[in-house]
Amino acid sequence: MQVLDTAAKIRKQIADNPVILYMKGTPDAPECGFSGQVVALLKGLGTPFAFVNVLAAPHIREKLPQISQWPTYPQLFVNGELVGGCDIVLGMHAEGTLKPLLESAQPR
Repeated sequence: MQVLDTAAKIRKQIADNPVILYMKGTPDAPECGFSGQVVALLKGLGTPFAFVNVLAAPHIREKLPQISQWPTYPQLFVNGELVGGCDIVLGMHAEGTLKPLLESAQPR
């Protein structure tokens, strides 16, 4: 079995999950207010999503910002593309552009 390096593992997670949230904590127990806000929004919209707890995966927490070019958490990816962090996600929801994007997310 081939062991993926951290960057390859991250790219695979993003490719394999139509909606994935890199967050601090878990959806049932967020460990950061910003992560909690994004989780609450996704749950409120009924969006199924995968997640990675970056506090439990320090190698991913260190590497993802280099891949995404985004320095902070949470980071929401939809259809393999970075949407952004908490402020951007909340702003898109307020503008009405988030829900259609999430609805476009298709399993690969």
